[in-house]
Amino acid sequence: MVDFQYRDSYGVKDLVDIVRLLRGPGGCPWDAEQTHESIRRDFLEEAYEAVEAIDEGSAGHLKEELGDVLLQVVFHACLEEEQGSFGLDEVADGICKKLIYRHPHVFGETAVSGTGEVLQNWDALKRQEKGQATHTDALSAVARSLPALWRAEKVQKKAKKAGFDWPDVSGAVDKLSEETGELRQAIREGSNIEEELGDLLFAAVNVARFVKADPEAALQRSTDKFISRFRLVEQAAAKAGRSMEEMSLAELDQLWEGAKQTLRQE
Repeated sequence: MVDFQYRDSYGVKDLVDIVRLLRGPGGCPWDAEQTHESIRRDFLEEAYEAVEAIDEGSAGHLKEELGDVLLQVVFHACLEEEQGSFGLDEVADGICKKLIYRHPHVFGETAVSGTGEVLQNWDALKRQEKGQATHTDALSAVARSLPALWRAEKVQKKAKKAGFDWPDVSGAVDKLSEETGELRQAIREGSNIEEELGDLLFAAVNVARFVKADPEAALQRSTDKFISRFRLVEQAAAKAGRSMEEMSLAELDQLWEGAKQTLRQE
């Protein structure tokens, strides 16, 4: 039994103390074994679950998921503290200094006309802070750990700031058609298929950016739509006393069209 005082309510300092106890002698064997790498995926999953709570509009669920994200932050800081590198206070110190530095219109004498100028100044200060001397440096700094669609979108936005962009969406749509043709050719030839598929997806993200659609959200909605239609197809097959596996593609296509019509009427 570790030395621990129960309370009616706890704060961030208590969370830090609990993680230290879990990692320390007499604590939890599982927690003591963890490293940055072993809980890396947990960090990503907790962040996504917090976003899902935001999408649900549930304050209670969001509070819970933010707690899980906070645990990840504290845990990783605790791992570094054990190595004598930094602790949670140093993490807070770093982000406080960053916010002060990147908001000179609030903490300094810089005047801004609105949000657009705020973002422009933010980008300039970030590049200066990160030592990004060229536009390519800024593109290369976009995290590879981001979902691929978001990373592509972010890279494209940074390229736009260098003037490398089409004047309107028509150029992006034409490029999408071009990449579709190149993918078809690659499939016929049986070579460079993955590369051409990647180019097609990158072009699709460009179209999404021009029409101000989140490519990740758009794909999620399409996936949800597919599941809804698939459910109706499966239900229709079962109602006919058949399994989907024993039906022909033409029969399944007919049920699919029926599912599309049903959902449009709802």
